[in-house]
Amino acid sequence: MRRLTPALALGLAALLVGTPAAAGTNTGTRNSYGTKATYAPGQNPRSYQRPPAGFTPVFTENVSRHGSRAATDGEDADLVLALRKKAEAAGALTAKGRAFGPKVQALQNAMSTVGYGDLSGRGKREIHDTAVRMQQRLPGLFQRIAGDKEKIDVVSSGQGRAVDSANLYAAALAGTDPALKPLIGPTRTDVDLLYFHKAAGGAAYRDYIANDQRLASTLKSITGQPTTHRAARDVLKKLFKGAFVDRLADDDRVAAATAVYNLYAIAPAMSDESPGGKGWGMERFISKRDAAWFGYLSDAEDFYEKGPGFAGADITYKMADVVLDDFFKKVEAKRAGTGDLGAELRFTHAEEIIPLAALMGLPGSTKGATAEQPYTYADNPWRGASAAPLGSNIQWDVFRKGDTYLVRMLYNEQETAFRTGCRPIAKGSSFYDLDELERCFGRAGSAS
Repeated sequence: MRRLTPALALGLAALLVGTPAAAGTNTGTRNSYGTKATYAPGQNPRSYQRPPAGFTPVFTENVSRHGSRAATDGEDADLVLALRKKAEAAGALTAKGRAFGPKVQALQNAMSTVGYGDLSGRGKREIHDTAVRMQQRLPGLFQRIAGDKEKIDVVSSGQGRAVDSANLYAAALAGTDPALKPLIGPTRTDVDLLYFHKAAGGAAYRDYIANDQRLASTLKSITGQPTTHRAARDVLKKLFKGAFVDRLADDDRVAAATAVYNLYAIAPAMSDESPGGKGWGMERFISKRDAAWFGYLSDAEDFYEKGPGFAGADITYKMADVVLDDFFKKVEAKRAGTGDLGAELRFTHAEEIIPLAALMGLPGSTKGATAEQPYTYADNPWRGASAAPLGSNIQWDVFRKGDTYLVRMLYNEQETAFRTGCRPIAKGSSFYDLDELERCFGRAGSAS
C-alpha cells in the first residue's frame, strides 16, 4: 500500500494524533499477506507429466523474484513505536498494546541487522531450495550441460536482493554438481530487461503512475470505503484505549492501521530471525478479518498499478514484452544452433513478475477491471500471494526430438498452461510445440 509522505509521517509522530501501531504474523489466510507472502512450490514434483517418448531436455530458463526479505525501510516500525510511546505516556495502552511494543522493536532490530530490503534467512533458503529442485527436475539436462561444457548465464536487475538471489541460486546449482561451477558465468546486470519499470522503456508507465487521474480516483475510492475506516479503528483499539484512538484524525487512523498491517505482512519473511525461529506472533495484534481487508487494499493497488489493471489498457504490462521476447530468443537460438547456453537464469522483482504474468495471460492475471466492475475479490481472481509471492518464478523447460522442440512452463513450480489460444500437443498436456507458441504469441517469421 502507498507509503505515508514524510510530512504526514512527521505530523503523525509530532501530534498526539497519529503514528501507526502494531502488527500481526502468521495465522491469517495466505491472501492477507499479498505479495509479501512467502514462497512455497506449487506442485509435488512426483506429479509432473513426463515428456513424450524420445524427447530429452536441452535447455531451461527462468525469471524469478528475489526471495523473502526485510522491509525496505524502518518507517512502519518507527511510526508504530512513536504512537505507542505517546499512548503509553497518556496511559492509553491496552494489554495487547503493552505486549506489542517489544515485539515491534525486536522485529525492527532484526530487519536492521539483516539490512533493510536485503534477503532474510528464509529468503536465502527459498532461493537455494528452488535451485536444487530445478536440478532434481532436470538431472539429464544438467549432466548434458556439464558434459558438453555449455554455459549457464545468470542476470539480475542489479538491485542488491536480486543480485544476492542470483548468486545464491547459481551457488546452489554448482553445489548439486561441482562440474557446473566453471560453466556458470558471473552474475551480470541488465536494467532494461529486469528493472524495466525504472528503465527507459518504462517512461510511459511512470507517467501513468504519477499522473493518471482515473488510477488515482479509483484507488482513492477503494481505500476510502467505510470498511477501511471501520477496520482501522478495530486494529488500533486492540492496542490503544478508545478515547486515544478517537482523537486521531480519520486519515491518520488509516495510516496507523496500515503500518500495523505492513508489519504483520512482512513478519513471516523474517521468521528465521525470530526468537527460536518460531515466528514473531504478530497475528495476535490484528484480526483475520482486518488483515484480510488491508490485504485486499494492498492487492487492489498492485492490481491497478502493476497487474491486469483497467480493461482495454495495457500500460501496466506492455513493457514486460522485453522479458517475454528474451524467453523466445533464447529458445530460438537453441533451436537454430546459434546459442551456447544450457540455461538462462534471471532475477528480478514483483514489479516485473506481476506485469509479465498479465502479459502472458497466466492463471489469475487475465481479467482487467471496468468502471462498472472495479477490482474486488468477489469478481476477479487476481491475488498478489499467487501472482507474485516472494521468490515467485516462471520457468520454461525445452525438450527436443529430432527437429521438434517442445516447451513446458512452470509457474511457481506448477505445470501451467500457456494462454488461451495456444494449443498443447494433446488435450491436457503441459507440452507445447515451439512453432505453436510462436504462432500463438504472434512471433511471425521466428519459426525455423
